[in-house]
Amino acid sequence: MSTHTDTEAAIDPAKLARMYRQYEVEEFYTDEAALLDSHSYDQWLALFTDDTHYFMPIRRTMSRRELSREFTKPGEMAFFDDDKQILSGRVAKLATGTAWAEDPPSRTRHLVTNVRIIEDTGTELTAETNFLLYRTRLKSEEDQWIGRREDVLRRTDDGFRIARRYIFLEQTVLLSQNLSNFF
Repeated sequence: MSTHTDTEAAIDPAKLARMYRQYEVEEFYTDEAALLDSHSYDQWLALFTDDTHYFMPIRRTMSRRELSREFTKPGEMAFFDDDKQILSGRVAKLATGTAWAEDPPSRTRHLVTNVRIIEDTGTELTAETNFLLYRTRLKSEEDQWIGRREDVLRRTDDGFRIARRYIFLEQTVLLSQNLSNFF
């Protein structure tokens, strides 16, 4: 018969460390989604490193043998190909209240799931997530974007910071009136 202390002793410390790391990353993404949904854009922007790259390529429908060309590459045409300065400008414009695409502001819900840690170098880790971004505007506009993100999260004294975010939409055609939200 095993006791509670026998069970605790049998838990692999490496497994506990991986579980804790997974918890930290999932908590980071949950908090980030809450900042976006509450329009706390300055706090959200602070989650990015000064050398960040925020990139959303355009997806094209390609034949199976050409799937390597399905998404545009950095430097080619993209929905977003932003650095921290451009992200800061987008956030500043929203704060003025004169951004027509966000007045009145959208109501959003960011759902982040299937968090996978791909690599951990100690100072940075690469994580993949799936997301659903639901947005409603005015009285009847509704939009949804589904996709996956590939992030490089850098460890700092203040917790994780996003050093790179690549956003891959499932859609090849966007039916929304604008693309004024953050992913």
